[in-house]
Amino acid sequence: MIDDTRAKRNVAVLVAAQAFLGSQITMIFVIGGLAGQQLSPNVCLATLPISMIVFGSMTTAPWLSPLMQKHGRRAGFLVGALGGLVGAIVCAFALSINNFWVFLIGSYLTGIYMSSQGFFRFAATDTASETFRPKAISYVMAGGLISAIIGPQLVSVLSAGGDATVMRFFPVYLAAMALNVIGMGLFFLLDIPKPVPPTLDSPKGRTRLELLTTPRIAVAVICGMVAYALMNLVMTSTPLAVVGCGFGVADASNIVTGHVLAMFAPSFFTGHLINRFGVEKIVGLGMAILAVAGVVALQGVALSNFYIALILLGLGWNFGFIGATTMLAGAHEPHERGQMQGLNDLLVFGGVTFASLASGGLMNCSGGDAATGWAAVNMAMIPFLALAGGSLIWLVMRPKEA
Repeated sequence: MIDDTRAKRNVAVLVAAQAFLGSQITMIFVIGGLAGQQLSPNVCLATLPISMIVFGSMTTAPWLSPLMQKHGRRAGFLVGALGGLVGAIVCAFALSINNFWVFLIGSYLTGIYMSSQGFFRFAATDTASETFRPKAISYVMAGGLISAIIGPQLVSVLSAGGDATVMRFFPVYLAAMALNVIGMGLFFLLDIPKPVPPTLDSPKGRTRLELLTTPRIAVAVICGMVAYALMNLVMTSTPLAVVGCGFGVADASNIVTGHVLAMFAPSFFTGHLINRFGVEKIVGLGMAILAVAGVVALQGVALSNFYIALILLGLGWNFGFIGATTMLAGAHEPHERGQMQGLNDLLVFGGVTFASLASGGLMNCSGGDAATGWAAVNMAMIPFLALAGGSLIWLVMRPKEA
């Protein structure tokens, strides 16, 4: 009988980390564009702070993954929490001096934490059996349920009041500092062995090009990129669209809460669905739900449209991204883990960086009002969904390898 006791303990620690440290990301994604809108010299740059967070994550992954391969997961996660702490300090300072460019530096440092959080899902598989692996990924992602409640609701409480200046967001960054300090202690409870240092006789593994041209890996990366990038594209613009259409910051926070709940609530059974129906079908379902989210968003700008579209967006991301992660985790060897996981997150968050940059431009600079910009954001999903869907169909239809 397979004993997953150690894996389950590690999953519990990672769920807690995802829940509490992860709250800072939902907090900052709610206010990042709004703060950027007040600080930036050009309204088209409003979402650039969020883009810098994602860019920081993208550029961190290639060196953070090898660092964990050499020194262990705990070291990498502590580096990430330290980045989140320093990033929150710099952002708070930027608000106090009303400086957009310093705010971007702090946002970039926050991306170091975001990158480390992305590896929680891979760490969950390090000590897990093949059967428990998809469930482990799902449970860790389910920790985001708590962050979905804590983060946006903290924003509503901490940014409430009559102050209309950018300093209303200052307490949010103080809370982010506290979350990073408290959360660091969790990582000392992890029981994941450090990888065995390679020897001359150790298998060398495939090159980056060989890995990326492996059909199953290529499709996993494409689907992971599309699921995450489109979720970010739409979510980044959501607070701007909601407020721009005449609703309040509290409404935007509640919609983001619903969205993040939908991102993580299915995680309790996503792993079971993958085991039962196969990973390809679950990824395909995710892409189909993302398409429906875009259709709903294009039907109007009532609060109900925002809620339904963002909830569907979260569901589509869950099935698409967890499915793609599971597909990738089973497509490379253990000694290829550091290289492949870092390369995957470089590409995924490269796509997310592009999406978050495009989000602000589409939202603020593609029409005369918020409704027109919101429509442009959702129309932009079409070609990328076609790419992911086409690649998945190609993988399913191609002859099985021996």
